[in-house]
Amino acid sequence: MKRFDLEERLIDFAANVILFTNYVEKNYAGNHLTGQIIRSSTSPALNYGEAQSAESNRDFVHKMGICLKELRETNNCLKIIERANLNSNQKMLDQLKVEANELISIFVASIKTAKKNAEKNK
Repeated sequence: MKRFDLEERLIDFAANVILFTNYVEKNYAGNHLTGQIIRSSTSPALNYGEAQSAESNRDFVHKMGICLKELRETNNCLKIIERANLNSNQKMLDQLKVEANELISIFVASIKTAKKNAEKNK
């Protein structure tokens, strides 16, 4: 996967989560989770750009780790919204869960590869 493909995918994911929040109930829990999921889903796109400008392999791994952490948080928010029956667009929710899991897998593999490469270059 090309670097810009992943960047675009992260931007699309964040935008789609923002659009999805229109289908989350407007009550105390829904508003709380909407704010949280917007923050956590936009963070990976922003931090991925930072990772591309990392000053070292260690810095790259750290910034990619932040992306991974935020993707996992987003995934958990999606699950909470689903289990609490706070959404009215199950199809969109299912698509976001699939994309979140795929992005998590990509970041796990990238971090693992970066760590392995760092060990080789010691």
